[in-house]
Amino acid sequence: MKLKYIFLFSATLLMGASCSDFLDKAPISDNVDGNFFTAENQLEPYCNNMYGLLPDHGTGTGTFGYFTTDNNSDNMTTVNQVDNFLPQRVQVPSSGSYGGFANIRNCNLFLERTEENIKNGTLTSSDNVMHYIGEMYFFRAYAYFNLLKAYGDLPILTEVLNDGDYAANVEANKRKPRNEVARFILSDLDNAIERLYPKTEAFTAHRLNRECALLFKSRVALYEATWEKYHAGTARVPGGPGWPGDAASFHTDMNKEIEFFLDEAIKSAKEVGLASSLVQDYASLYNQTDLSGERNEVLLWRMYSEDAKVQNQVVGATHGYGAIDVTTGTGDDARIDTYIFVHGDNTGFTRSLVDSYLMDNGLPIYAAGNYYQGDKSLESTMKNRDPRLVSSVAKPGDKLITSNGKDIMYQYPGLIAASGIRVTSTGYIPRKGWMDNDVTYNSAYPLALPIFRAAEAYLNYIEAYYLRYNTLEDETLNKFWTELRTRAGVDADYKKTIEATDLTKEIDLARYSGTELVDKTLYNIRRERRSEFIAEGMRKDDLYRWRALDMMQNYWMEGMNYWEEFHTKFEDACTACKLDYTAPNEASVSKYLRPQGKNELVKKYNGYCFEQANYLSPLSYDVFRMSTPEEGGDVSTSVVYQNPGWPVKAGSFANQ
Repeated sequence: MKLKYIFLFSATLLMGASCSDFLDKAPISDNVDGNFFTAENQLEPYCNNMYGLLPDHGTGTGTFGYFTTDNNSDNMTTVNQVDNFLPQRVQVPSSGSYGGFANIRNCNLFLERTEENIKNGTLTSSDNVMHYIGEMYFFRAYAYFNLLKAYGDLPILTEVLNDGDYAANVEANKRKPRNEVARFILSDLDNAIERLYPKTEAFTAHRLNRECALLFKSRVALYEATWEKYHAGTARVPGGPGWPGDAASFHTDMNKEIEFFLDEAIKSAKEVGLASSLVQDYASLYNQTDLSGERNEVLLWRMYSEDAKVQNQVVGATHGYGAIDVTTGTGDDARIDTYIFVHGDNTGFTRSLVDSYLMDNGLPIYAAGNYYQGDKSLESTMKNRDPRLVSSVAKPGDKLITSNGKDIMYQYPGLIAASGIRVTSTGYIPRKGWMDNDVTYNSAYPLALPIFRAAEAYLNYIEAYYLRYNTLEDETLNKFWTELRTRAGVDADYKKTIEATDLTKEIDLARYSGTELVDKTLYNIRRERRSEFIAEGMRKDDLYRWRALDMMQNYWMEGMNYWEEFHTKFEDACTACKLDYTAPNEASVSKYLRPQGKNELVKKYNGYCFEQANYLSPLSYDVFRMSTPEEGGDVSTSVVYQNPGWPVKAGSFANQ
């Protein structure tokens, strides 16, 4: 069974409409009432539709899809601004913040009906039926986690509400403290773990399994533990000063909650990690069409198919380039030079990301002496570096494609917007998923996508264990960290790295939580996570849970070292090709490219300036309108409270 086929061909009538608030849903089709949910073959297609919640190569910004999701972080950037990183840009929406409850309503309908039908004998319980029920518990947890990350405190719904009972709907709309919501998510995942087949017995590599639920449980538990730890003392944690919930009735010891969530993360991550092993070729995880042979690490992956015409454009996008022939001399002395400018789909990795990677001998770049070749060129930047970086960033000499029997090799990043050449923002062009094949520009290709892999369990365990016990002296922790480094091709002695780390020489925002520097060990745990998950959409969540954006003030996204040496060669090439290019910033400002250097909004604030209200999204106005004790009442009487720092009025900005 191929999930991508499922998404295309399953009946969409099974799914409820996604409306602005869960109190305002159109009734689900009669197709799912009456005799529905009474046979195993009815459960499967309903579950299949929920797989659309999981990552897809079409997810994200631009042709690269999933691999550009990190444009919302400090790992990648386009030339356009990220409004979340600027003051007074995000507004309270008029509607839509609780749209995700449509998915939760669909899960609740499934769980209600199957439970009723098993009890009354109209649905026969079997291992397969239990597995599908386990999938639905997983998807409810997955949908709830997305809402938890966005809004924090939430209503907890386990029933399908009756649209005609206004009072019951208002009561159900009341928000619960986020720690209770997180515990509810873990409970759903426990229900999933109890019912799902293990990966060795699953129907196929393309359906959820028990290990996926365990891994996701460790992700949720670690997220909540670290959120509560680093946001403590703020209104973003239940019971904290200014928390808008019912502080008088909240008596939970949040330090005990942090310990609870860390323990849950440790336990579930350890089980997955010890039962798994890592694929030895890191790059191979992202350059195959079939990952069925990588099941020791890849717990779930999305298959695409050329035969079914269900493909993606990731490989074709990374092979995009502009070739310009320039003739010099005349007659017998004439010579044709071809200039290749490789585009990056208006995105690129940042200097902050690239500089955070270690040398392959395990030392930070500033501690490596002459072994670090410097960053005057793309080639020198990548020399002797962590192979995860080298395999993920394009550099001159990398093959693009074979055309008419000739290999076309990367020469210059497309820092220009002329003659149809699309641009890269930073010069550090994403290469993850770039296969050594001849897929032409913008052509489709069935590149597989790992969704859950055991390496995350290794990293979740390392971080949770260190936070819980403040030590590295643990056999499992050492095993996991050593195996990650060995697979990466980096000296496995992580203690050597820690000893050589100087936080004053690091430029990574994640060396902070709030306004305080973390210790060198914790920073290197965070560094390892950043290095492993390059271009996998994990960075924003990490920055938010670590509270690492407080120090994003007058902060400029930067790319490659342009002005020290590279600009001469590049501008000569532009001149030869009769292309105009003006750098986004002057050398006197920074020798590194600043993609938003000419962006008037970013210039206004001298770089990004993060408002702490943006750690949580504002609830839309319709949530308050639908939650007044009397239908149509004044929103000031609503039983729902707004997130810290945000007003209730639609179209308004965060309080300053």
